[in-house]
Amino acid sequence: MNSRVVSLLQVNFSYQQEPVLAGVSLEVNRGDFLGLIGPNGAGKTTLLQIMVGLLAPKSGQVELFGQPLAEFKDWVKLGYVSQRAAQLESGFPATVAEVVAAGRFARVGLGRKFSPADRDAVNWALEMVGLQDYRQRAVSHLSGGQKQRVAIGRALAGQPELMILDEPAVGVDPAARERFYHLLADLNKELGLTLILVSHDIGAVVAHAINIVWLNRRIIFHGPARDMLQQNMLELYGYYELPCTFPRQVNLLR
Repeated sequence: MNSRVVSLLQVNFSYQQEPVLAGVSLEVNRGDFLGLIGPNGAGKTTLLQIMVGLLAPKSGQVELFGQPLAEFKDWVKLGYVSQRAAQLESGFPATVAEVVAAGRFARVGLGRKFSPADRDAVNWALEMVGLQDYRQRAVSHLSGGQKQRVAIGRALAGQPELMILDEPAVGVDPAARERFYHLLADLNKELGLTLILVSHDIGAVVAHAINIVWLNRRIIFHGPARDMLQQNMLELYGYYELPCTFPRQVNLLR
């Protein structure tokens, strides 16, 4: 089995004449938890969109699960959680179970009945994110942190092999954010789920991710989180346009 889940080789992208990504080469292997960090405008979201085929690179090669992106069809292998996770279904009268079940539609097909296996997958997803007791509650009545978990549950219901999360903790209080990052780490360790997480919360990403990519149009750093702490952080901070905080001590023991 090919261990590579995502492979990019010399990917370049620009919006009109404005370069956004320059010569980005990256491999993500099965079971990785990759944290993608960098300043605003660094190209992080653009890179995710290229990975999943929403944008086409100006040049370079992209593969998913060992296949060229143009030939890849098995999209049920991917789960996606957006920046709007904490605002999930804010004005729609759907229950937690209904929203999580929606993540199963890609496998089942719209309009088709769920099989016992499909219902088991939804129940399993609810259990994994700790929302079994909230299954009949309206999503609009949940906290931001609980809505995050619903979004993760919806993605898990499709039983993906790769989950991509684009700033999913925006607008959530610090305590809920920390619980969210612990949940991601547990999914990675217990299920072997491959994760790619974009976040500005550098301390949390370094504490929980296995590998880090520091992106600013090109890759500034790529390697284990532990190794990043051994780099000259002032030099890395030089690539940041806005002030950011970094913990003085981060526990990286695994």
